[in-house]
Amino acid sequence: MPPASVFDLPSAWCAGPVRHLVLPFAACDTEAWWPTVQALPAQALPQLRALLQGMQPVAEVHGDARSLTPPHERLLAEALGWHGCADGLLPWAAEAARQAGHAGKGPWGWVTLCHWAMGREHATLSDPQALALDEAESRQLMAAMQPFFEEDGIRLHYLQPLRWLAEGEPLAQATASLDRVLGRNVDPWLPSARDARVLRRLQNEMQMLLYTHPVNEARQQQRQLTVNSLWFSGTGALPSAHGTAGPADLLLARSLAGAALADDWKAYAQAWQTIDGTLLKDLLLQQQAGQTVRLSLCGERGSLTLETAPGGLLARLKGLIGKPAWPGVLQGR
Repeated sequence: MPPASVFDLPSAWCAGPVRHLVLPFAACDTEAWWPTVQALPAQALPQLRALLQGMQPVAEVHGDARSLTPPHERLLAEALGWHGCADGLLPWAAEAARQAGHAGKGPWGWVTLCHWAMGREHATLSDPQALALDEAESRQLMAAMQPFFEEDGIRLHYLQPLRWLAEGEPLAQATASLDRVLGRNVDPWLPSARDARVLRRLQNEMQMLLYTHPVNEARQQQRQLTVNSLWFSGTGALPSAHGTAGPADLLLARSLAGAALADDWKAYAQAWQTIDGTLLKDLLLQQQAGQTVRLSLCGERGSLTLETAPGGLLARLKGLIGKPAWPGVLQGR
């Protein structure tokens, strides 16, 4: 697994040729998504169209867009052997802690520093990368917050400017993935005041601390975004039986997700075409060479995994019966 990013899970796992490509946000609940996909030129995505002709569905997951864990995270957890984890309790932070050499086997969580854009009716969680926070600023903030966390039995571990690891029993509570809340109203995704009251209280207390912190005062003078909140995610403890590395042939590509979460639908359309000319082209070449490949199209509700159809042309044609063509294959995800 590569180093942690501002997302809850690694951007890529592939250590060799890609045999299984996972595309988060191939479908979206946003109103602009379907018109964007439909507006792609008829000749667009030739590699994908050809790839689908030789594939058949092998796994389909139906879920809820309100779940704390998005479908692509659930799919990758299953690939790691993390079966049966509760919603909002996929232990990405615990896995990162294990790989970083931390001995604690209890619950862990991510603490992501972020900026909430305050609107008339609600706050929106902005892309943390826009903060351009440096290590010195991050460590100053962590030093100020650490005593408050320790009072509640949580120990902070510096990882990178935008993201820390947190260790302690309060991290046994479910939290919403960053991919659920980025660019959106934070209210529906906040930690439960009933089940995760420690995390909710800490979040409120840290917002007050950050309001007058010298780091933010300096950032305001420089007309930079302030760090006015934090987000807990990736919480929970590793299952007793768990994988120690991602599948060597699986790749998670985030370009569609990045454009969708930024609400940039021109970039989203371009991302599809770029993926078609690169990753999907490679997958198609492998399929045409007789290899079995997989493609997982993930939306905000569910996912569909397709695999190279076995046998000859007749078997492949049978696999197509009743299967929607592009872009209908994405509807309802």
